[in-house]
Amino acid sequence: MSVAAIRAAIFDAYGTLLDVHAAMQKHAARLGPDWQRISQDWRVKQIEYSWVRSLTGPAQHRDFYTLTSEALDWVAARHGITDRALLADVLAAYRRLSAYAEVPDVLRRLQANGIGRAILSNGEPSMLADAVGAAGIDALLDAVLSVEAVGVYKPDQRVYRLALERFGLPPSEMAFVSSNPWDAFGARVFGFRVFWVNRSGLPDEYGLRGSVQVLSDLSRLPDALA
Repeated sequence: MSVAAIRAAIFDAYGTLLDVHAAMQKHAARLGPDWQRISQDWRVKQIEYSWVRSLTGPAQHRDFYTLTSEALDWVAARHGITDRALLADVLAAYRRLSAYAEVPDVLRRLQANGIGRAILSNGEPSMLADAVGAAGIDALLDAVLSVEAVGVYKPDQRVYRLALERFGLPPSEMAFVSSNPWDAFGARVFGFRVFWVNRSGLPDEYGLRGSVQVLSDLSRLPDALA
């Protein structure tokens, strides 16, 4: 049987297109030598909060910027960071994260190949607008989709359905691209053609190897989709 051509690529934002550790890296001198560990703890707690809010029902939903701020407060307490001005600067920097170096070129190549391009993110709309604007990729995207449209976080299947509604395509004709294994797994269950961006060479999770395509970064994605 022939495989349908991919007509749109859907990207996770945080950790896939945008470097989630760039905010603390920007202020590494003020945070001290453990800034990478602090940043990793922040990321883990941020994602944990999103899952707990989803699992406890719609009434407990809070937008991702609120969860990011709450997670930063926890990390500050955990690591003894009491400089409120520093924390405010780190939180502000999270709204203007750097894109990975290859991202603009990859999006331009997909655009030239006639493949639709969108972000589907846990982020709330204003923080996503700030992020893609600061990264200089807003003009390279057809859409920036937020979970706030359905009030629940990935990997809930209602989130992935937003991409189908935007492009009017079946999941078999759409690539879903994420650096987060749990997100890649959720997208695979939904039916997307999934690309897991494993920048750190992490071990397999959720049986992804053999069921999705694994990339070390995004640079090979346009050729993989072609």
